[in-house]
Amino acid sequence: MFSGLVQAIGTVRSIRRDGVGGRLEIACALPGEPLVAGESVAVDGVCLTVQPNANGFAADVSPETLRRTTLAHHATGRRVNLERSLRLCDRLGGHLVLGHVDAAVAIVAVRPAAAFLTLRMALPAALAPEVAEKGSVALDGVSLTVSSASGGWFEAVLVPATLATTTLGERHRGDLLNLETDVLAKYARRGRGGEGSRLAELLGGGDASD
Repeated sequence: MFSGLVQAIGTVRSIRRDGVGGRLEIACALPGEPLVAGESVAVDGVCLTVQPNANGFAADVSPETLRRTTLAHHATGRRVNLERSLRLCDRLGGHLVLGHVDAAVAIVAVRPAAAFLTLRMALPAALAPEVAEKGSVALDGVSLTVSSASGGWFEAVLVPATLATTTLGERHRGDLLNLETDVLAKYARRGRGGEGSRLAELLGGGDASD
């Protein structure tokens, strides 16, 4: 589990396809104690199991991950957002991010305003119920607040600190970013019907059919 607060920017050293899967190598210097084999690191918001090496780490990438995320399109030299998994004693400065990407979505528009930058992102209809104004999303592993949302898009404002410490300011209209919606929104949506309706009743204290 992660918080969506990027700790370092790494560089793709290599990515190669191996049958239906792939293998990614990242050059980086992450803070804290040295990486250990089997540790989880979010790479542009994708949770990967790492194998440390002298320059950073390598990670195997499953066919499902290649299909659902932007990692299959990464080229050597690309800068990527990195975050180590949370410890129970860590502050949760962003929101709960699992590193399980829902979709790769396109930047529809980029609007600069003084030191800020607003990204408008395409929003697949299937994910629209999980994205709400003032709610949270993760884009390429960065925890962001949704500033506005409609049926087919949503927007998020990048503050100077985010632009300085992540790669989001390097992206352009038409680029794809990894989107993960808030896990709490997923469960709330699930709770509106079916087996989850009992949870909604307990949390809301009312009729589950409301």
